[in-house]
Amino acid sequence: MLDKKKFYYKGIKTNALGLPSFSDSKKIEELPKKQTRKRDFYAMSFQSSFQKSAPKNLIVMYDIPHLQKKERDWFRRHLIRFGYIMIQKSVWVGPSPLPKDFLKYLKEIKIGDKFKTFKLAKSYVK
Repeated sequence: MLDKKKFYYKGIKTNALGLPSFSDSKKIEELPKKQTRKRDFYAMSFQSSFQKSAPKNLIVMYDIPHLQKKERDWFRRHLIRFGYIMIQKSVWVGPSPLPKDFLKYLKEIKIGDKFKTFKLAKSYVK
């Protein structure tokens, strides 16, 4: 008797070619849907109001957990858009102040309390 291997992709039983194989007892409608976070925050985008020559006088330090990886990556992309540069892995320096609507939105996506800002007495020079 041949021992058939069972293959799964995203919780659905598949054949060796990767095509879904449904038994008669389970229909597509009965399969549980994966709970995912809403992707609405990707639609929100902020433009930089800073010039490229703006002094870099604000340090942003953050510790956003791995469970919020999408939010963390979104946050990093916006820091780059605002003209910030990375000093260390989660320490960035750039122009100040961060836009108020940006800070308000960080609270909405629940990362508003995961970072700290520090105003520098002198501008950062690389």
